[in-house]
Amino acid sequence: MPHAPPLSALLRQYAAGSALTCEPVDQGLLNRGYRLCTTRGRYFLKHHFDPDTADPTAIARQHRATQRLADLGVPVAPPLTGRDGRTVAVVGGHAYALHPWIDGRHRHGGQLTTKQCTRLGALLGAVHACLKRVMPPKGRTRPAASPHPVESADPADTFTLIDDLLGHVSRHRPPDAFDELARHRLLERRALLERHADRRPPPGGPVGWVHGDFHPFNLLYQGDAPAAIVDWDRLGVQPRAEEAVRAAAIFFVRPAGTLDLPKVRAYARAYRLAAGATPSELAAAVHRVWWERLNDFWMLRWHYERGDTRADPQFPAASALAVWWTREYGAVCGAFAG
Repeated sequence: MPHAPPLSALLRQYAAGSALTCEPVDQGLLNRGYRLCTTRGRYFLKHHFDPDTADPTAIARQHRATQRLADLGVPVAPPLTGRDGRTVAVVGGHAYALHPWIDGRHRHGGQLTTKQCTRLGALLGAVHACLKRVMPPKGRTRPAASPHPVESADPADTFTLIDDLLGHVSRHRPPDAFDELARHRLLERRALLERHADRRPPPGGPVGWVHGDFHPFNLLYQGDAPAAIVDWDRLGVQPRAEEAVRAAAIFFVRPAGTLDLPKVRAYARAYRLAAGATPSELAAAVHRVWWERLNDFWMLRWHYERGDTRADPQFPAASALAVWWTREYGAVCGAFAG
């Protein structure tokens, strides 16, 4: 098994029995996960591998948050506590956590009924509302009511990035279908940015604690009901409404790169009610996430700069969505804020 975890050393730190089987879980782009069966039961073993989120102190904070959310009835899977009273096990300089195994499956927005979309929006709204209750304000200089200080993308920087990526595309030999699509989308996006450069949004709206990576692969269903929100590595303080918009753009994107707007509308109405968000807050978030999508090329950077092709299957729909969203901007705003 590649990157096999040190099971004996880890299980000594938990009252979880002896290992019988340990199988990698394929889904997920950053951290490594394993389905672990022991003489005591079934578990999910997580190797916190991403250097941006692998700090044991930050992981422990995530674990405390999920336990508090569980106490409020939010469907999560808090980690087990080790013999030393901690939820993070550090072995060989690597951080691990052991969670109960949750039987369930992932469901994309296309598999959800309108009623289930409403339930999804209410769930994310409840997460944001409950995080506000259980997490302390992060610093005195940026309370939850203050605007997010991060500037939106500067199109001048994006034009430079586009030229750099076009250079990568032209040097790839022999060119393949991905190169052709990448070149088309890069030229198309440059033209869109030239046309809409004056619509750069100001810094974001009110912030609060958010999950940070809410999408179909981080939500498990049992039957029709959400069973567990997983992967809290990106827990942090960000504009809440922007997480709601980003999540919808992943759940409800169709293969051709359009959004299922009736489902978005049901989801967004439920989110606003549960989170206490206003229509204007959602409209501003739509504008910022739209701009973010116009300027973002992380999938192409992974492909050409890092040689990492795991996100390639997502690129056709994601790149088409930015174009469609620009054309249907008013309808998208109406679905989120109407």
